[in-house]
Amino acid sequence: MAKSKSSGRWLKEHFDDQYVKRSKEAGLRSRASYKLQEIDAKDKLLKPGSTVVDLGAAPGGWSQVAAELVGERGRVVASDILSMDPLAGVEFIQGDFTEEAVLEKILQALGGELADLVISDMAPNMSGNASIDQPAAMYLVELALDLARQVLKPGGNFLVKVFQGEGFDTYLQDMRSSFGSVVTRKPDASRARSREVYLLGKGFLRVD
Repeated sequence: MAKSKSSGRWLKEHFDDQYVKRSKEAGLRSRASYKLQEIDAKDKLLKPGSTVVDLGAAPGGWSQVAAELVGERGRVVASDILSMDPLAGVEFIQGDFTEEAVLEKILQALGGELADLVISDMAPNMSGNASIDQPAAMYLVELALDLARQVLKPGGNFLVKVFQGEGFDTYLQDMRSSFGSVVTRKPDASRARSREVYLLGKGFLRVD
């Protein structure tokens, strides 16, 4: 089956991408690692001893960065529907975190502690049809926010990838209701033409 011109362009862009090349040379699992590194350099989210939950973790680019920065005293609990090769310092739970059984495993992995940080680089499989893709993407980030509200300790932080478009402004307002501040980040490693941005909720306002 012949490749489309658009998929051919994507493949060329992907393999010409400096971050793809750098990630392979550095032994990182994905170019997305650089997005988290850049945001963390600015916002100092990943501290030694921190407890982190990574949603949509496969293939492990963000978990890899998180585990290195929180160190041996820290904890990284990662989850994805897809499988993920083991990573030192990361406890991986495969399954849909919106299902009660999977959520319970995440809570058990936290060992009764609340998280300092929830991170999510999740995205749906894109069809190229914005009327389908945008609602699917917003649904995922809403689920991530719901989990963050369950597992974050007061004052904790939440970093999530969101695609700009329908539902974005409503989601931003919803986040602001649960955090002391919400800021937008667009790391250099994000492709310029991408609609993705990262919303960072700082200072979780826990309401029991």
